Amino acid sequence: MSLIVDNLRIAFGERVVVHEVSFEVAPGARLGLIGESGSGKSLTALAILGLLPEGAHASGSIRLDGEELLGRSDRELARIRGARVAMVFQEPRTALNPLRRIGAQIAEPARIHEGLTRAQTRERGTELARRVGLPEPTEILRRYPHELSGGQRQRVSIAAALSAHPRYLLADEPTTALDVTVQSEILATFDELVRGSGSGLLFITHDLAVLSRIADHAVVMSEGRMVESAPVPQLLTAPVSELGQRLLAAARRTAFRPGGTE
Repeated sequence: MSLIVDNLRIAFGERVVVHEVSFEVAPGARLGLIGESGSGKSLTALAILGLLPEGAHASGSIRLDGEELLGRSDRELARIRGARVAMVFQEPRTALNPLRRIGAQIAEPARIHEGLTRAQTRERGTELARRVGLPEPTEILRRYPHELSGGQRQRVSIAAALSAHPRYLLADEPTTALDVTVQSEILATFDELVRGSGSGLLFITHDLAVLSRIADHAVVMSEGRMVESAPVPQLLTAPVSELGQRLLAAARRTAFRPGGTE
């Protein structure tokens, strides 16, 4: 049982932006999707959930535990999003509803997919707030997104993604907008939660140093194409693609030490 992307192709009319991308994420596995801006990483993740922008068309195959997702209706995919596959976006400020309290947003996937009562919803929200390290969970659940820091909002997004116990978690540059200290804390939270839940993780980033802390295997993308697929230790020491080599050089310039810390 796995999330399998096979020969995925995404096009806007005649313009192809993702070319025959293939990879597999098993439950408990951690796959990194790394590349420069515009390489097609985010579009690949959005295709999995059926959330491609208007005008985009995907072909190939995306199988979730043996079930084909491409070609499914939005109504069918809505039953999968959050329940079996969930996503954490780069900017939580835009992912969260500014008019709804934090507690309601964290527990909404569980309420929708599991039919929780109001009391169960509050209990689930409090439990998840604690799991992701939010301070004073009971109090913070009554707040609105603008009352939280960027790091706290990202923790809320992670909690909401985990609300209905998805089998697979997609994370699209979830630490890019955070400072180094908060970034480290969020990565540690991801690491702990994925280990504890056994969920498969697809982690998207442009930063090899970040990737080294969260993924076991990596797919390198450049201009919509896969240019390398390798275990992360290999990518940190002997990348074969030109882009892989540039990413490693950039990581070293920021005082990154392969297999170690920043």
